Amino acid sequence: NITQIINEYYLFALEIKLNDIRGYILQKVVLYMEYYQENGATDFEKPLRSANMRDCVSEWEASFVEVEQETLFEMILAANTLKIPSMLNLTTAKVASMIKGKSPEQIRKLFNIQNDFTP
Repeated sequence: NITQIINEYYLFALEIKLNDIRGYILQKVVLYMEYYQENGATDFEKPLRSANMRDCVSEWEASFVEVEQETLFEMILAANTLKIPSMLNLTTAKVASMIKGKSPEQIRKLFNIQNDFTP
């Protein structure tokens, strides 16, 4: 029946998506989902009121996103791929907190962005 076909296709598509996510990042996703199931996500102000995540979200959430930059970006990609909007909001808010109050030069340095703009 059509429902079974759709379910099989969805599981196949999910398998492909999961293959693109490293095991450590999947562990972070599961950890987040367990926390979220018990506590829900903090509804924080946007734009962020502070560059310090502890001023904006719960202690657990702030600690959760205190990771290496590469890991943070992989967490963002995983949340987006797996359609977990609350995790996507949290991880992108961390990036926003990293650039809040910084000059363009500081942001380029933070993210190793070349300034190759020529007028």
